[in-house]
Amino acid sequence: MGWPCSGLQRPRRPGASIRSVVLYAAEGCGLCERARSQLEALREELGFELAEVDIGGSPELEARYREWLPVVEIDGERAFVYYVDEAAFRRRLTAQTRPL
Repeated sequence: MGWPCSGLQRPRRPGASIRSVVLYAAEGCGLCERARSQLEALREELGFELAEVDIGGSPELEARYREWLPVVEIDGERAFVYYVDEAAFRRRLTAQTRPL
Protein backbone atom coordinates (compact mmCIF):
# COMPACT_ATOMS: atom_id res chain seq x y z
CA MET A 1 0.00 0.00 0.00
CA GLY A 2 1.16 3.56 -0.63
CA TRP A 3 1.00 6.65 1.52
CA PRO A 4 -1.99 8.87 2.25
CA CYS A 5 -2.03 12.51 1.25
CA SER A 6 -1.51 14.98 4.03
CA GLY A 7 -3.69 17.50 2.24
CA LEU A 8 -1.03 20.15 2.75
CA GLN A 9 0.78 21.84 -0.09
CA ARG A 10 4.52 21.50 0.13
CA PRO A 11 6.78 24.39 -0.84
CA ARG A 12 8.83 23.78 -3.98
CA ARG A 13 12.26 24.93 -4.85
CA PRO A 14 12.39 26.94 -8.08
CA GLY A 15 13.29 24.61 -10.93
CA ALA A 16 12.72 21.49 -8.83
CA SER A 17 11.70 18.47 -10.83
CA ILE A 18 8.62 16.36 -10.17
CA ARG A 19 9.50 13.68 -7.70
CA SER A 20 6.35 11.60 -7.78
CA VAL A 21 2.89 11.19 -9.18
CA VAL A 22 0.43 9.08 -7.18
CA LEU A 23 -2.82 7.62 -8.49
CA TYR A 24 -5.39 6.74 -5.83
CA ALA A 25 -7.73 4.15 -7.31
CA ALA A 26 -10.05 1.26 -6.50
CA GLU A 27 -10.75 -2.10 -8.08
CA GLY A 28 -13.58 -2.02 -10.61
CA CYS A 29 -13.34 1.75 -11.13
CA GLY A 30 -13.55 2.43 -14.87
CA LEU A 31 -12.42 6.03 -14.51
CA CYS A 32 -9.42 4.79 -12.51
CA GLU A 33 -8.45 2.39 -15.30
CA ARG A 34 -8.61 5.22 -17.81
CA ALA A 35 -6.48 7.51 -15.59
CA ARG A 36 -3.93 4.68 -15.09
CA SER A 37 -3.63 4.20 -18.84
CA GLN A 38 -3.22 7.93 -19.44
CA LEU A 39 -0.60 8.29 -16.70
CA GLU A 40 1.40 5.31 -17.96
CA ALA A 41 1.53 6.87 -21.44
CA LEU A 42 2.46 10.27 -20.00
CA ARG A 43 5.20 8.65 -17.89
CA GLU A 44 6.74 7.18 -21.04
CA GLU A 45 6.65 10.62 -22.65
CA LEU A 46 7.67 12.82 -19.71
CA GLY A 47 9.63 10.55 -17.37
CA PHE A 48 8.28 10.81 -13.81
CA GLU A 49 7.79 8.37 -10.94
CA LEU A 50 4.32 6.84 -10.83
CA ALA A 51 2.87 4.99 -7.86
CA GLU A 52 -0.62 3.61 -7.44
CA VAL A 53 -2.49 3.28 -4.15
CA ASP A 54 -5.48 0.93 -3.97
CA ILE A 55 -7.79 2.49 -1.39
CA GLY A 56 -9.75 -0.76 -0.93
CA GLY A 57 -9.61 -2.21 2.56
CA SER A 58 -8.45 0.98 4.27
CA PRO A 59 -11.27 2.84 6.02
CA GLU A 60 -9.12 5.99 6.22
CA LEU A 61 -8.30 5.99 2.50
CA GLU A 62 -11.88 5.06 1.59
CA ALA A 63 -13.19 8.03 3.59
CA ARG A 64 -10.63 10.41 2.13
CA TYR A 65 -10.74 9.43 -1.57
CA ARG A 66 -13.75 7.25 -2.52
CA GLU A 67 -16.07 10.04 -3.70
CA TRP A 68 -13.28 11.68 -5.77
CA LEU A 69 -11.81 8.65 -7.60
CA PRO A 70 -9.58 8.62 -9.39
CA VAL A 71 -7.37 11.09 -7.53
CA VAL A 72 -3.98 12.12 -8.91
CA GLU A 73 -1.44 13.88 -6.73
CA ILE A 74 1.78 15.49 -7.87
CA ASP A 75 4.41 15.70 -5.14
CA GLY A 76 1.73 15.26 -2.46
CA GLU A 77 -0.56 17.94 -3.86
CA ARG A 78 -3.95 16.99 -5.26
CA ALA A 79 -3.84 17.79 -8.97
CA PHE A 80 -6.77 15.95 -10.62
CA VAL A 81 -9.97 14.21 -9.62
CA TYR A 82 -12.39 12.17 -11.76
CA TYR A 83 -10.22 12.42 -14.87
CA VAL A 84 -6.76 13.45 -16.02
CA ASP A 85 -6.57 16.40 -18.38
CA GLU A 86 -3.45 15.44 -20.34
CA ALA A 87 -2.71 18.97 -21.56
CA ALA A 88 -3.03 20.38 -18.03
CA PHE A 89 -0.84 17.56 -16.70
CA ARG A 90 1.88 18.40 -19.23
CA ARG A 91 1.66 22.10 -18.32
CA ARG A 92 2.04 21.30 -14.61
CA LEU A 93 5.14 19.19 -15.24
CA THR A 94 6.62 21.79 -17.57
CA ALA A 95 5.95 24.62 -15.12
CA GLN A 96 7.50 22.65 -12.26
CA THR A 97 10.62 21.52 -14.10
CA ARG A 98 11.41 24.71 -16.03
CA PRO A 99 14.53 26.43 -14.65
CA LEU A 100 14.20 30.10 -13.72
